[in-house]
Amino acid sequence: METRALHGHLGWRDGAGDRAADTTAQARLHSAMTFTLDSRLEADTIPVGDLVLSSVLLLNDARFPWFVLVPRIAGLSELTDLSEEQSAQLMQEIRIATKVMLELSKPDKVNVGALGNIVTQLHVHVIGRFRSDPAWPGPVWGHGTRTPYPPHAATALIERAASLFAAA
Repeated sequence: METRALHGHLGWRDGAGDRAADTTAQARLHSAMTFTLDSRLEADTIPVGDLVLSSVLLLNDARFPWFVLVPRIAGLSELTDLSEEQSAQLMQEIRIATKVMLELSKPDKVNVGALGNIVTQLHVHVIGRFRSDPAWPGPVWGHGTRTPYPPHAATALIERAASLFAAA
């Protein structure tokens, strides 16, 4: 499935008419051109679309509704590797992803975390949790065996999520 740009107020910024913004846009483009998604994230997720800073991925595990936000900047491993502007943008994208998760899945709680112990590339998990889920109330990491989405269910979920992101 190809990655789609998510529009709305989180769509791509063009920076037209502002030299500083043009420089920032050029730097963002250069980083995006050299950025490569970690092979483990690529293997375990399905692309949903792109926000200004981050790619939005769906973890392919039907047991938990789970987004992964990955800033498209090469070489990041810690939140402190982001500039102040990038950090503020990522926080905005986390807030939007949390709101989308709440609307999409109606969870009892949303967990947000950036661990990076196994995959060091900076990425943020936004996970819908239910009192009835198999890992509740503990963490989802390392709990049981991943259950991939059936293809038709993944497609429907991604289309709905992309629509909610675009409307955000």
